Amino acid sequence: MTTPAPRSPSRDPRTPAQVLRGLTPSVYAPTLLEFIGLAALMPVVPLLARDLGFSIPQAAALTMIFGLASFLGPIPAGRLISRIGARGALVITGVLLVASNLAAFALIGPVVGGDGDRAHRLVLIGLLLVMAASIQVWQLGRQSYLGTALPPTMRARGMTLFGGVIRIGEVIGPLLGAIVIALGSMAWVFLLFAVSSAAGTVMIALFLPPGEAGPAPAPPGGARRPRTAARSRLDRAVLRRMIAVGIGISPVMMARVNRPVIVPLLGDSLGLDPMWISIVFGVSAALEILLVLPAGTLMDRYGRAAVAVPCALLMGTGFLLLAVLGTTLDGRGQGSALVALLVPSLLIGVGNGLGAGIVMTLGIDVSPVHGRTTYLAWWNTMLGAGRLAAPLVVTGITLVAPVAVAGAATGAVCVAGGRWMTRILPRVTPSGSIRRR
Repeated sequence: MTTPAPRSPSRDPRTPAQVLRGLTPSVYAPTLLEFIGLAALMPVVPLLARDLGFSIPQAAALTMIFGLASFLGPIPAGRLISRIGARGALVITGVLLVASNLAAFALIGPVVGGDGDRAHRLVLIGLLLVMAASIQVWQLGRQSYLGTALPPTMRARGMTLFGGVIRIGEVIGPLLGAIVIALGSMAWVFLLFAVSSAAGTVMIALFLPPGEAGPAPAPPGGARRPRTAARSRLDRAVLRRMIAVGIGISPVMMARVNRPVIVPLLGDSLGLDPMWISIVFGVSAALEILLVLPAGTLMDRYGRAAVAVPCALLMGTGFLLLAVLGTTLDGRGQGSALVALLVPSLLIGVGNGLGAGIVMTLGIDVSPVHGRTTYLAWWNTMLGAGRLAAPLVVTGITLVAPVAVAGAATGAVCVAGGRWMTRILPRVTPSGSIRRR
């Protein structure tokens, strides 16, 4: 009797719309809620810090807590998820997010306005650490779950939508934060984050089924699993693949971190007022959101390099053009200054929109199915190092040169990363539609 062949994952009977709708209450909606609260909080943190008596450098340094968490947090987060499962870890850290925001509102809210002391400053630092650690678990847990829940033929579309939802939350959050502050005070943003985190946690508890990330079954009789040479070779091969892809995509992460630093500083040096700089950011963000779903379709149909390479090259070219125009059009009036900032920013926005979800998609592509959470934790740690180093590079350059030089350096690194990915990605990631193959 012939054994039937295993069913190919490419024959999933659900349509892409059905798959994405099924993941909305468990992944996409909680992600939107989380990033609405987070994006509302982030611009307020330095202002709250100043209100509590931190100096300007100290207030700026507080935002590095989230950067440090992106570097130091993924591996402990991966161990927690592997030990108790994705849903349990997400619910526990969701409760921590709600509790820490409520505590921040209760302890810091009454002293907003200049009555804070050293104890209140320590409370703010501690609460931000709890929030940053919890957010790392949320991000890794959902990324790992999507790697299992998404059919391979539409993995890029699902992950790109995940990145797009984050971008939408980053647009909505500051707007809601401004409304909340107008109705109360800066501390009310903590309440907004608590409410959005609570709603997201409830949705995860109700709708997220147990994923592949969970406690591994023990071997019979309590025996330890042998670590074979083949397994060691697999581990080394996975690590080499991750490093090879990470070298190419890390410049994109650095460019994303540097953009909200370089663009406003260059706009200010050109003499543009904050209103025009904000308009440039808003137009660029709207363009990015429009490209989210087309980018995922391109990746699933033509391979990861079809999006990753243009993403890096366009962002790199945009930063180089920003440096060139920022230098040549300086001092030629408001109109020229606006052109010098807007045109490169639109180019950077197109590249960044194409790359929505690319980092998370590549992380899943280069991780094995078994033990994926652990490998994704190492992947996120590697990229977190680049995210943490990026603003330090800008700071170092601007100490000895104009900000346009920092833009040129960011652009050059991005272009180099794009050229590297043209060589490496076709060998280690899907090169086209699994259906066609």
